Amino acid sequence: MKAYDLVELAVRNLRESVLRNSLTTVGIAVGVASLVAMLSLGIGLQQLANRRLKKSGLFDTVVVTSRRDLRSFSREQESSGPAPADSPALDESAREKIAQLPDVLEASPDIRFITELRYENKPHLTLIAALPSSAKERDAFENMQGQFFSSDSAPEAILQKSFAEELLGKRRKPGEDDTNVAELGPPLLGKDLVMRYAERMATPGPAITASETNGTQNAVSDHADDVAGAAYSVISREQTLKIVGISDLDPDSLRGPGRARVFLPLKFAENLHVMQATSLRDNSSAAANTPTYATVSVRVRSAKNVATVENAIRKMGFNTFSIVDATRSMRQFFAVLDLFLGIFGSLALAVASIGIVNTLVMAILERRREIGIMKAIGASDVDVKKLFFAEAGAMGVLGGAVGVALGWTIGRVINIGTNIYLKRQELPPEQIWFVPWWLVLGAIVFALLVSLISGLYPASRAARLDPVQALRYE
Repeated sequence: MKAYDLVELAVRNLRESVLRNSLTTVGIAVGVASLVAMLSLGIGLQQLANRRLKKSGLFDTVVVTSRRDLRSFSREQESSGPAPADSPALDESAREKIAQLPDVLEASPDIRFITELRYENKPHLTLIAALPSSAKERDAFENMQGQFFSSDSAPEAILQKSFAEELLGKRRKPGEDDTNVAELGPPLLGKDLVMRYAERMATPGPAITASETNGTQNAVSDHADDVAGAAYSVISREQTLKIVGISDLDPDSLRGPGRARVFLPLKFAENLHVMQATSLRDNSSAAANTPTYATVSVRVRSAKNVATVENAIRKMGFNTFSIVDATRSMRQFFAVLDLFLGIFGSLALAVASIGIVNTLVMAILERRREIGIMKAIGASDVDVKKLFFAEAGAMGVLGGAVGVALGWTIGRVINIGTNIYLKRQELPPEQIWFVPWWLVLGAIVFALLVSLISGLYPASRAARLDPVQALRYE
């Protein structure tokens, strides 16, 4: 039997029992829709997690620490690389070498220090950190009041919401809702903060007393020390900062108790030469008047290059950490989640396959005389099987296509409803579902396979009919 004749006959037979075949096809469509809706939700949630991690600026970032800092010394890193005493210092020259590695976009030093800020002549002690210009793309600044730094060397500051509340004297009681960041912007943006900090200044010989005034910087005291034959002074200075932005989220949220509440442009912070604890711990760098850093954040071209960059940095004698390492368990979780969602989504399709068996078995009982006539005029058992397979496959393909459309609609409705809820909670909209092309194709092929498997028994039963007995059937 030719393929065209086979398809034409199968379509004609399906039209004869439109209601029953339509209900069977709807059952397949519902099964495919549940499968597509559940898997698209799992894929969407995984992509949402990846997007948020990427926008946090940490997904493609490698954090580099010195092996000399034993607080970052793990058991895994202990078995490889040089001993802490023999490892290089994480100073400016090391940072420059890291920045020149392939696939590295930038290597930003971690500059942070505790100091006093005065606002309206009231002192506030807090932790300050420096941010590179690339931090502008992080999700922490999506709903920021004001703007990002005008340049990488501008004397400007961005405040975290909790510190802005402190400056305005707003103290939230336990259980009280967070202050809307929009309320904090008008009274603070454009105002000045006076920062007092300790500058480390190298001196060619013994320490000397410094007394100078330069713009907004005032040298008021000094302290000196000798390190490996070199001397430097620690001088108290003042710097006026302009408040240009207030961040709703915390761009430093993954640092735990070491989180900063005020942020400065990176280049500007480097030019301050602030005295940090790392300068005292590393004598060799202090002697060479080279800045030493606790950590360096390395931004990689793509997340897939993180492992290669990490290996190159470890060969240089440093410890590394990346969020890609920490997300391995997350990827495993989403893989298991997708598996269970697929299993539960397939249950409805399994129920639909029973409907296919029932429909085709009933068709055999109704069409026994027709099958007998086909065999009497020369149709083989294989031709009869092909006919029933064609009918089952037609229901599977049609049900799969309708199911994909229905699943897409369900996901769309869920996403719209979720965004309405997020809007009421004053949260930004999110895309929590995604239907990739391979899921569309895979769902239709899966529906076809289930339909063909369901048609095995009815097709074999129809092929085994005795044509003589079939022709006698009334």
